[in-house]
Amino acid sequence: MSVKTLTIDDRLISARGAETVLDAAKEAGIHIPTLCYLERVSEVGACRLCLVEVAGSSKLQPACVTKVAEGMDIKTNTERLQNYRRTIVEMLFAEGNHVCSVCVSNGHCELQDLAIEMGMDHVRLEYQFPDRNVDLSHDRFGMDHNRCVLCTRCVRVCDELEGAHTWDMAGRGFQSHVITDLNQPWGTSQTCTSCGKCVEACPTGAIFHQGSSIGEMVHDRARIEFIATARQKQQWQF
Repeated sequence: MSVKTLTIDDRLISARGAETVLDAAKEAGIHIPTLCYLERVSEVGACRLCLVEVAGSSKLQPACVTKVAEGMDIKTNTERLQNYRRTIVEMLFAEGNHVCSVCVSNGHCELQDLAIEMGMDHVRLEYQFPDRNVDLSHDRFGMDHNRCVLCTRCVRVCDELEGAHTWDMAGRGFQSHVITDLNQPWGTSQTCTSCGKCVEACPTGAIFHQGSSIGEMVHDRARIEFIATARQKQQWQF
């Protein structure tokens, strides 16, 4: 496999030709914020928080889906990027109903961590206060659409790791939302295996264990990576 030499934040680094800019940055210990990205599942570039500046291009590029190339000169933390990322996080808060003080993931939420990282002490946009429901029809889990950021991590984990494809996306624009099967209550789904992978994949408190109280739910990301690695290496035989 070919090796590419590139520059990230004025550091000369090497990366394998099939790697993305995000992969190369992570290996070099350079932090790029993400939300829709999840280790060991496919990348979709949906949240746009990993946007970077590439010399010679007027457009910002999503690091999670942009392949490395020889001679790339990349900036990951300019004032322009910081402004974009803060605006994106503010939009996510304004478009949903995120009340951290009463959330099961308070203190263990990636959206909350991003807001702190971006220095966000208030939202400059007008809150939309959408009318969204909470699905408690499942006997073990719950889905609070008010806290969903449409990262599709649950969709991809259910499809690629569990092979059930219970979750999917429906609607357009502001009406976009995740659904189970053909937009039916989660508890009536004929495809859900109750494996809980979607709960561990969710970056916020949108998908949760029933009975969890404020700040109680901690996501186990290592479980997702362990399962994905075991399947890739065919360590499990049936």
